[in-house]
Amino acid sequence: MKLIREGAFLTELIFQAELVSSSYRRLKGSADGFDKISVWSDIQSILISSGNISKILWPTWKYRERGEQLRQLLEIGSESVLKSRKIRNRFEHYDEFLDDFFKDKDICSYTDLAMNPSLSASIGGSCHRGYNSYNNTLVIHGETLNLNDIVDAVEQVRLKCKSLFV
Repeated sequence: MKLIREGAFLTELIFQAELVSSSYRRLKGSADGFDKISVWSDIQSILISSGNISKILWPTWKYRERGEQLRQLLEIGSESVLKSRKIRNRFEHYDEFLDDFFKDKDICSYTDLAMNPSLSASIGGSCHRGYNSYNNTLVIHGETLNLNDIVDAVEQVRLKCKSLFV
């Protein structure tokens, strides 16, 4: 990979990582202040920016060589939590989930954007999106994502990228 192109991707990875870090710092204050809009804005920002990192490191087939080179340069293995974009995709394509969920239903239970105490009561049932600020986990469509794991992995990418500019 040519040096200027490599530098551009490393710079973008650092930028996206800093967006994740900034949103993560705000998230605690948003949750402590019971600011539901800010909580979900921060979560969405974390998911989108970490998803952008994932797309750079594990791109579509057309750009697979670039992804392989960057992962090798940054020593990122295929077991990285950043590889999967499943939760982010579910969050991003929530409209499709709603269409599928309500298809052919006249009566149903629907809980969305649950937090903390209300989250535990709705997990077994019909909670579609929920955030637990006590352990920083996100529940969406019955699957759980630990935001701490995402933030830690993103920080490692940021530090590795920055070390290459020294």
